Amino acid sequence: MRKARAIALISGGLDSTLALALMQRLGAEIKAVNFYTGFCVTETQRRKGGRPDGTVPQNEALRAAADLEVDIEYVDVSGRAYLDMLVHPRYGYGKNANPCVDCRIFMMRKAREIMEREGADLVFTGEVLGQRPKSQRRDTLWVIERESGLQGRLLRPLSARLLPPTRAEQEGLVDRERLLDISGRSRLRQMALAREWGVTGWPQPAGGCCYLTDESFGRKFFDLLGGREALGRERRLEQEDVVLLSTGRHFRLSARAKLIVGRTEVENALLERHVEGRARLAARDVNGPVALVEGEPTWEERVLAARIVARYGQGRAAPAVAVEWREGELVECYEVPPEADEARIEAMRI
Repeated sequence: MRKARAIALISGGLDSTLALALMQRLGAEIKAVNFYTGFCVTETQRRKGGRPDGTVPQNEALRAAADLEVDIEYVDVSGRAYLDMLVHPRYGYGKNANPCVDCRIFMMRKAREIMEREGADLVFTGEVLGQRPKSQRRDTLWVIERESGLQGRLLRPLSARLLPPTRAEQEGLVDRERLLDISGRSRLRQMALAREWGVTGWPQPAGGCCYLTDESFGRKFFDLLGGREALGRERRLEQEDVVLLSTGRHFRLSARAKLIVGRTEVENALLERHVEGRARLAARDVNGPVALVEGEPTWEERVLAARIVARYGQGRAAPAVAVEWREGELVECYEVPPEADEARIEAMRI
């Protein structure tokens, strides 16, 4: 019997790494794939130059593939089709802005294309039955398989013996008896297997690596879409929005105006790259943050934005700070006292 040819979807976390190691032990010929959606926390931090503490996280998927000596293809899927899916998910959102079922279907369709291109027999993942409340229930696992066009060709090695056999198992390309029957949220069995198989270096489970599952990010995500609607614009997400949603402090000045204030030099530099179509604010005579205003602020909201910018700079204790407002060809300077009302600040914070 020939070896199974498989496409592995790996994140570099414990489960996907174990699934990869298990399929290696079963003798499969494997090509690994890692999808970049634009919302991976660690990869976004890498692209921004590191975490706030100065450390630069590694790409866990590339690390896992290197540790297990498997070829890996890094695929950027963060374009228009993915963004439109996020705004209009057929199966809805999870607790925050995470359309997990639609996201899995999207990635599995891409994996199917790679499988067909490579002439592989199956796609496999590190999914565990019952581990995640929305996307890893028995019914949603089947929905993902069906909607992606991978019926009978999508294997979850860690839970396979609790699920219907795939075509590769039925044809004898994969030994079903050597697959596993893990279920539920506990990872004790996975950790024990990692020790037994010498799998090391995987990151500690911490609720995933996706901004969309984060409560604070979710508020900013839905606020952005609501702000577009308040301005009579299309409910639509752009790639630059993804960068800005994970950058700086966000304040809702009104239904029609939002302020983003940089927290670090790296964030200031990122905001400088996205000035077009927005107003730029910065203190003129003291060090402080760069800030952007989106939408259509009133005069009072312009002054309020300047006061907030003054609050977060080195002039926060001064009676007044000169804050420069640049918007296209327009340049104005506002002499304003730094905003001192903590309750007002928190009421506006998104």
